[in-house]
Amino acid sequence: MRTKYRLGIDAGGTFTDFVLAEKAVGTRLFKVLSTPSDPTLAIRNGLALISEELGVPMDEIIPNCDLCINGTTVGLNALIQHKGAKTGLICTAGHEDSIEIRNGHKEDGYRYDAEYPKAVMLVPRYLRKGVRERVLSDGSIRTPMAEEDVRAACEFFLKEGIESVAISFVWSVLNMDHELRAAKIVREMMPDAIITVGSELYPQIREYTRTSTAITNAYLAPILKRYVTAVDGHFRQLGARQPVRYFQSNGGLAVGQMMSDRSVYAINSGPASAPTAGLHVTRPFDKKNVITVDMGGTSFDITLTRDGTTNLNKNIDFLRYRIGVPMIQVETLGAGGGSIGWIDDTGLLQVGPQSAGSDPGPACYGQGGTLPTTTDANLVLGYLNPDGLVGGRLPLDVEKAETAIREKIAEPLGISLEKAAYGMFTIVNASMVNGIRRVSVERGYDPRDFVLVCAGGATGAHITALASSMGITQIVVPKLASGLCAFGQIISDVKYNYMATCPVRLDNDEAYARINTLFRELEAQGLVHLKKDGFGKANTKISRSLEMRYVGQVHECTVEIDNFEINAKTVDRLKKAFNERHEQLYTYSEPQSAIEVVNLESTLYGLIDKPDAAAIPKGKGSDAALKGTRKAIFTLDGKRQRVPVYEGAKLGAGDIVQGPAIIEEVTTTIVVEPHWVARLDESGSYVIDYKAKA
Repeated sequence: MRTKYRLGIDAGGTFTDFVLAEKAVGTRLFKVLSTPSDPTLAIRNGLALISEELGVPMDEIIPNCDLCINGTTVGLNALIQHKGAKTGLICTAGHEDSIEIRNGHKEDGYRYDAEYPKAVMLVPRYLRKGVRERVLSDGSIRTPMAEEDVRAACEFFLKEGIESVAISFVWSVLNMDHELRAAKIVREMMPDAIITVGSELYPQIREYTRTSTAITNAYLAPILKRYVTAVDGHFRQLGARQPVRYFQSNGGLAVGQMMSDRSVYAINSGPASAPTAGLHVTRPFDKKNVITVDMGGTSFDITLTRDGTTNLNKNIDFLRYRIGVPMIQVETLGAGGGSIGWIDDTGLLQVGPQSAGSDPGPACYGQGGTLPTTTDANLVLGYLNPDGLVGGRLPLDVEKAETAIREKIAEPLGISLEKAAYGMFTIVNASMVNGIRRVSVERGYDPRDFVLVCAGGATGAHITALASSMGITQIVVPKLASGLCAFGQIISDVKYNYMATCPVRLDNDEAYARINTLFRELEAQGLVHLKKDGFGKANTKISRSLEMRYVGQVHECTVEIDNFEINAKTVDRLKKAFNERHEQLYTYSEPQSAIEVVNLESTLYGLIDKPDAAAIPKGKGSDAALKGTRKAIFTLDGKRQRVPVYEGAKLGAGDIVQGPAIIEEVTTTIVVEPHWVARLDESGSYVIDYKAKA
């Protein structure tokens, strides 16, 4: 850290987390309720809380921050709720319906479901305007663009009050002239509109993916622009000397202007930092296979890292919209502390995906909520402190939680309150276990080969139960678990992805030269951006990848490559890497078959220095942290047993807690179920190991 502080902010559906790193002191975690109607209000509330607890005015803290980083769900929420900007599409005439045809198939899992509803179109049919033009697959122009069509579209968009315009023509990735000319006309006629040019945002082959990505970007751009403008303005008022950085879905940081222009990179902004944080907290234990799970108030996010590398998704359906740009692979479920328990038409108990959120929140919050939630169940089960969460700043009402579960679940099912609460706990766990299986077992990974890292404020109450269900024998729970994504932000690097299409066979010098030239051009662009961000060559890193396939295949796979000149002498290295990757993904390879490149990508990193970690002092034994006992339920019969409760702040390095037990940190509660043993490491994480029955 170059200055005294570094600040990370992660805005979730229920809580907004703040992690403040202070040089030579360590990190502090703060939480406030999110304000979905005005996300900047939660930021102001959080900054006020930090100022109050430190006894230092915010206008003294912010100017002394080398980085202020914001992960936001603004884009994600707008997409989920279909509350983006009114958007128009300008496309090649005859291709107005490509985003609705969707390559002729439904999403995986619903392909043969005739009753599955079609996706809501972000741009309705009447706002898609075709333009007469045609570029061929070799980049030559067959039909010049009819500029009058573009002008007619603009006139119509002006009457309709369009805020944002997406432009995407067929084969524009091989000749951008028509798209760029159309964009110039739109700027002249619609100076207030935000414009997304498909071949600039996602310059790769596949018209449907490019058009859908451009539309999604355009749909979110005005929302992100207003948000970024408000946040940047607030931090400038507080004296910020560096621009606010925003966390991107690709796992890196970017300045506000980049997030406004490339809003599609903000969709998974919040949970995308989890893998970085997960690897960081497991590094002292030399673990590189990590599954990070984050249960907040609204959702449950899962990421998997194998051998230190986290999977990136490209060209996927996200919330039913095809997104081409790289995104950290995150499995998201509607399973959080606020997930509502309900009984379906067949009389079966369900939990989620509906959530009580932060307003009104769980019944036990006492803010008007009357529906039973996961948090209410955990309170009834004895896992949570009835005196309140977040150090008592969020009081809990046990009576309201019991009433909600009894009236909505227990009495309709004819079971006891305790069994109803444990049933909710079990069902939400089963949903989360299924999610973990999807990122591990269904992708060929054995979860028993991984460490389970606990993130999110609600996860600690479920973490040992989840590990037991998956056969995982080691868990890492950092003291900063409830704000782990915010912590992940302050240790992440600036990251930009640059892509180009390059359809060539790997069999001639002209193809090799073209690949080399494109890589150099992309990286030159990235280095300019990084230089503007204050990064020199010494703290810059470049990685490359190619999308390759055997000639005749429909789909390609991404192959990471080293930075070397490609020529007749080195091309065998590319082919070998592709064959190995193909076999890893599909269990076979064809070394004798011809190989072609489809797209290429350069990823440029601006490497930031990491804040120092303060070591936890040696403990005096867990008895020194014992604060009392509480009756808790660990079995379906609903029987309560008295278990010790430990104050996490009084535990020291080396202290051991035998399950069953409960450890109360200020912002999270860790339930150590029977047959599990927790040890606090000096790095600030609890290592919880399974001890088989004797």
